[in-house]
This record gives sequence, C-alpha cells and structure tokens, in this order.
Amino acid sequence: MKADYRQIAADILEAIGGKDNVDKAAHCVTRLRLSLKDQSLVNEAKVKEADLVKGAFENSGVYQVVIGAGDVERVYAEFIKLAGLEAATVAEVKSSGGKKMNPLQKLVKVFSDVFMPIIPAIIVAGLLMGINNLLASEGLFVEGATLIEEYPNLQGLWDLVNMMANTAFVFLPALVGWSATKRFGGSEVLGIVMGLLLVHPDLLNAWGYGQAALEGDVPTFNILGLFEIEKVGYQGQILPILAAAFILSHIEIFLKKHVPNAIQLLVVPITTIVITGFLALSIVGPLTRGLGNLIATGIVNVFEAVPVVGALLFGLLYAPLVVTGMHHLFLAIDLQLIAETNGTFLWPMLALSNIAQGAAALAMFLVFKHDAKQKSMASTSSISAFFGITEPAMFGVNLPNKFPFYSAMIGSAVAAVFITLNDVQAFAVGVGGLPGFLSIFTDKILIFIVGMVIALVIPFVLTLVLSKRYMKKGEIEQNKVA
Repeated sequence: MKADYRQIAADILEAIGGKDNVDKAAHCVTRLRLSLKDQSLVNEAKVKEADLVKGAFENSGVYQVVIGAGDVERVYAEFIKLAGLEAATVAEVKSSGGKKMNPLQKLVKVFSDVFMPIIPAIIVAGLLMGINNLLASEGLFVEGATLIEEYPNLQGLWDLVNMMANTAFVFLPALVGWSATKRFGGSEVLGIVMGLLLVHPDLLNAWGYGQAALEGDVPTFNILGLFEIEKVGYQGQILPILAAAFILSHIEIFLKKHVPNAIQLLVVPITTIVITGFLALSIVGPLTRGLGNLIATGIVNVFEAVPVVGALLFGLLYAPLVVTGMHHLFLAIDLQLIAETNGTFLWPMLALSNIAQGAAALAMFLVFKHDAKQKSMASTSSISAFFGITEPAMFGVNLPNKFPFYSAMIGSAVAAVFITLNDVQAFAVGVGGLPGFLSIFTDKILIFIVGMVIALVIPFVLTLVLSKRYMKKGEIEQNKVA
C-alpha cells in the first residue's frame, strides 16, 4: 500500500503543536529536523504513532523525527507546504535551535554542518578506491598476479576509475572550503578558490615535501627578501582549510560592512583571497598541519599502548555517540589519519557498529511475531543499517526496546577488539556497513569479514536470548508502541 505522505506530514504537524509552533524545518538522509518555538507542545507519543515514523527525540534544541531514507524527502515536501514554510538547510535549523547548546555541542554542530553536505562525495570516492584496490591487488584473484596484469585490457578502465576515485580526496580542501565557508557566512566560491589554492600544482604534496625535507631542499616563496614561505600543499588535510575558511569568512564579512557598495565587487574578493591566502600558507597551514599531526599521533599512540581498551570503548560507545550527533567528529579524524598515516583504524570499527545495530534489528524481526508493522520496520531498518544508515534501526526498533541496542553495543565492542588486535585499517572512508570491506587494505579483508561475522552473530543471538526474558515481563509489547 502506497504511503500517504501528505497525511503523514499532517499527523506529524498536528502532534508537534501545529504550524504556529514550527520556526524552521529541514531534513537529512533519514530525519526531519525541526526548530520548534515551544517543545512542551509536542505530543511525542502521537508523533511516533504516525505512519512511517520510526522514532522521535530532541537533541541540542532541534526536534528530530526519524522516518527513513527516501520517504523523508517526500514527507518533508508535504510538511513545508502544510506548515507554510520555505525549505531550509539542516545548518539553518540547527542555528535556529542552537541557542541552548553548550560549547562542545556547538563544536560538534560545526563539524556536522561542514561535513554532512560532502559525505556523498567522500563515500563515492571510497567505494571507487575500494574497487580499484581489488583490481590492483596481487594474488587476490589470480595467484602471483593482479587482475590488471592477468588481463591487460583492464588497465585503461583502472586508470579511469582511479582518477575518479582520487578526485574527491585530491581536491578535498576545495570541498571543505565550499561547505565551511557557507557555514561561516562567507561566499562559497571564495571558499572553493581557497581550497584549490591549498592544493595548487605548484605546491609540494605530502610525498614530495617528505623527499624535499630529507634532502634539505624545500622550495620557498621569497617575500621581498624579508622572509620565506615554504611551497607546501595540504592535499587531504582538513584543519588547514577549516581554519582558512573561518578566517576568510570573517574578513569578507568585515570588508562588506566597511567597503562602499560601489566598489565591493572590485575590492572585497581580491582583498579577502590575498590576505587569507597569505595567512593560510605562512601561518595557519603550518600550525594546523602540526596540530593535525599531534592529534593523529596521539590517537595512534593511545591505541598502540592500550589497543583493547581503546577498541572496547570505541566499539561500545560509537552507537550512543550517533544518538547525540557527536559521531560527526570522527569523519574529520578519519580523514586526518588517512592523510598522515595512509590509513584509519577507527572507520572499520564504525562500520562494524552499524552492522551490529542492523543485526539486532533483524533479530527483532523474529521477535515481533504477530505485529506486521513492527516486523516491517525491523526488516527494512536492518537492511538500511547494513548499508550504513542506522537511525531507523536505532530509533525505530533498538532504542525503544533497549535490549537490542545494548546487544548491538556488546557485539560491536567484541568485533572492534578483534579487528584492532589484528591491525585492520581502511585506506578510505566508504559505506559504513556490509560493503565496508571494499575500503579495507586487501591483506586484512578476510580478518575484517570475520569481524563482520562477529558483529552480526553476537547482537543477533544476544537479542533473541534477551527477548525471551523481556517477553516474560511484557516489556516488548509495551516498548514497541512507545
């Protein structure tokens, strides 16, 4: 039966206090994001009774209704029509509802606002790199040779896919520059220019800089004979462009306030780019690169010193961090680790956590024997989780019943410890679920698959076992309609 998206939107709107209670509305991949004038007017039980709604909660001043990928866009389109609102971005809704945030929440919000728009490009690049990695791996499909060596006609295809795969990572500062400048209130096109400046071909990449540093021959810009700036690029780096975009936006905003309108187009862009570019290459870039190195080295050292404790905590706590929205910080850390060490050991654990949530939701499909709606929600949300989108499974199935969520956390923690002890790393960020093996270094793919099996089996079995205990107490019946 086809969903009536207009009726669903109307039901949600009524349950949250009507259109007069909505300030702004946006949506992400799976959720409606609403900035409400008065949270006390929300009838949460009624919100959750609406068709397709898998859960609802308030976080950092934003009321979020979990609907699911695809459906959320259609519900949103009807919602803003009924509410008489203009379409808004997630960043605008968060800004509207962000007045109640503490400093940590505001920091997380910045990372979320910057990285959410560019995640598709990063995931696509990761998937393509994974496919390329399989084609070029010696002994994986053909003994003692790669597929390209065995079938030379694949070389052209490999080169093309490799170029496509590398594009998002080579020009990552440009993507971040666009998104970050938009977030900080500057002109997006200037953010793109600044990002491209930091990866200009005239600047050394990381490998070239390493070689030049060893030889003591790093090229420089000689500035009027007064001082020199090293010709070093920031390919794959996050912090330099984040800081540069912040500075650029504030310089541009300042200039627009003080430069006469008649000459703004001539004065503001060039002044903004020249000042920010100079600061980025001379001061901001070197400082933030050093800070990024410290962060990456610190995380690596912690996991080398106490790998079991680190993996146990990360595997156990990643899902709760998703609930709070703090998981967005880890994308920046993953990209920093990849830039500094050529691989990340955090992302594989993230993928296993998503798989564990999916496995627990799948087990609940068997638990909900006589409830067709709950069975449908459990099955569809588990599939979504297996492909990296866990919100429907967590908010619609696992969290309301509690024990599936805890079972998934336990399974995720055990799997995380296993792959960490076996030094499993990813060379790129890909789809955080079953296709995640494509982003793993080929010599560790089989070990990662074993980790996937652990993340599937433990939550699934544990959920089924615990369900018998909760059935006796009648808590599943109570929770499933909560």
